[in-house]
Amino acid sequence: MGSADKARNKGEEMKGKIKETTGKAVGNEEMEAEGETDQDKGNMKQAGEKIKDAFKD
Repeated sequence: MGSADKARNKGEEMKGKIKETTGKAVGNEEMEAEGETDQDKGNMKQAGEKIKDAFKD
């Protein structure tokens, strides 16, 4: 289950990066900010997974 969560979190990061880049390209600051937020969420979830992994070892 951990690998699936990590992949999902990485997908959220990638989605955020695409949204941020698209927002910059079209001059949509709201979309750009949403993309940054999505990336932050993915990063935070990844950090949580790494902490879980550290305690498993």
